Amino acid sequence: MAEEKRIEEELTYAILLAERVRSTVDEADSFKAECNHVGKHVDTIVEKLRVQVRSAQSFYERPVRRIVTEVCNNLERALTLVRKCKRRNIFHRVVTIISATDFRKLINLLETSVGDMKWLCSILDSNNSNSGIVITLPPIASNDPILAWVWSSISFIHMGPLPEKIEAANQLASLAHDNDRNKQIIVEEGGVPPLLRLLNETTSPDAQIAAATSLYHLSNDEERVMTIVNEVGVPIIVKVLADSPMRVQAWVARLVARMAEHNSIAQDDFARENAIRPLVTLLSFETSSDDRKSLVGKQSIHSLVQINKEMEKNSLFDSKNNHLYRPYVSSFSSFHYSEGSSRGGNSQRRERENERPEVKLKLKISCAEALWMLARGSVLNSKRITETKGLLCLAKLVETGEGELQFNCLMTIKEITAAGESNADLRRAAFKTNSPAAKAVVDQLLRVIKELDDPKLQAPAIRSIGSLARTFPARETRVIGPLVSHLSNKSPEVAAEAAIALGKFADPENFLCNAHAKAIIEFNGLPPLMRLLRVNERTQLHGLILLCYLALHAGNNGALEQARVFNALEGVDQKMLAQFPDLKELVSKAIYHLKFYHTGPHSQRLLHVP
Repeated sequence: MAEEKRIEEELTYAILLAERVRSTVDEADSFKAECNHVGKHVDTIVEKLRVQVRSAQSFYERPVRRIVTEVCNNLERALTLVRKCKRRNIFHRVVTIISATDFRKLINLLETSVGDMKWLCSILDSNNSNSGIVITLPPIASNDPILAWVWSSISFIHMGPLPEKIEAANQLASLAHDNDRNKQIIVEEGGVPPLLRLLNETTSPDAQIAAATSLYHLSNDEERVMTIVNEVGVPIIVKVLADSPMRVQAWVARLVARMAEHNSIAQDDFARENAIRPLVTLLSFETSSDDRKSLVGKQSIHSLVQINKEMEKNSLFDSKNNHLYRPYVSSFSSFHYSEGSSRGGNSQRRERENERPEVKLKLKISCAEALWMLARGSVLNSKRITETKGLLCLAKLVETGEGELQFNCLMTIKEITAAGESNADLRRAAFKTNSPAAKAVVDQLLRVIKELDDPKLQAPAIRSIGSLARTFPARETRVIGPLVSHLSNKSPEVAAEAAIALGKFADPENFLCNAHAKAIIEFNGLPPLMRLLRVNERTQLHGLILLCYLALHAGNNGALEQARVFNALEGVDQKMLAQFPDLKELVSKAIYHLKFYHTGPHSQRLLHVP
């Protein structure tokens, strides 16, 4: 109400100012023709201002404020000039000089104000008469037509009938897609709130898609995303994500992904609003039967009972923090969120099942991307994904998916495993050796590493295995061989990732570093590792780290001497060592260790590095 009163006060002030100008015109003694011309323009302005007063309570304010402010400035100029035409004493007549040029300038300004006011009224008339979006330009926006288009589109989203609202939202989406300046204008001119209302309050899928598309194009900047968050957009987006048709959900999931990518506060807010649950549900749509068959075929009855117990526990945990969705039921089918609970029964489920395959694929791609961005750099969100049994779904889609869907699922797994690497509790809870989900993930990661010849997919898969290095027992050497084989990969990126991953197996902080170092050598990892030192700076850096770890933990292995590791370490570029002090210390330790084992009578003694 305070905002409405303020805009009404501005309009009232403008009307009073115009009436003062009109009364002063009637009192003019000189330049009467020019003053009458001014009076006619002022009469038109007053008429249009009164129209705005009658519609101010429901009208879009931004153009009104801008235009009324400019109108008031011109009316004040008119009042100042017309006052000089009143009867005065001889002294004022001598020192006050008025020319026809002054009136021509004033008339031009008033004509501009008349044009602006007519444009405002035309928007109001077109909103009321269903005549379509106004494409004319007000004089105030003659130097920046984008501003007029934005004003017109936003006003239609505020007040127009549904078809025009959809057209206006699509117009904003097109403008936002063009460049960042247009995006900023849309946000600054108040375009976010009506787009959120259109997304939330309409039941038209076309309207929701148009609104979601516009918001998506606006969300490539931290500050603009923050505007959406501040307008309480996150709960609205999550609600639409859970309750809308699949083609709407696909766009909304993309919106979640982009907002989470560009703003960490939005990333946290989506998790707090429980966006992860519907995302996992939508991602796992039509995979439940396949998952059950595969797991029943591979797991014992005891394992299935344990899975159900874990799901019961997780559903209780989520229900304490969940105000939007029902908890999972206690059965194996609880892997999936109840379709009926979010869409209203079997008819909605049939509608989903009968949706076009390309729409289903687009939805899965968007949901996988959203989970990736929500998990990125967030231990808490990664934990939430694992608690919804998202790992099983991701593993299944890595196995059956292709292209962008497979890539997004792999990137989500990469983020979750990275969070597990940095957080022991998550690592122990989600990646236990006997966990069906963890086993499925590792199996698919190894399949990608061994069978697919695509660096874009192999790199995140290798990094994920490296992040899980501490979870593998010494006997689990099946992961070492594929990593070693990629040390000689023709892609330097994949080779570097293989060296990094193997370095995590042989890292002194890994309890089983000695066993893993010996396994790397047994898989003939030294020859490709030595070649890796000559590829580029990145591969040389990580290759040197791995080589030092092998020297420290398997220094008495004759393969090291045969591969001339000692000579390679002594010949390391001193500039690189100066650039990385930690590497310099590590190389020194490795050289000392190798000297102790491979020179003179000390070759069989055990070294304790101080």
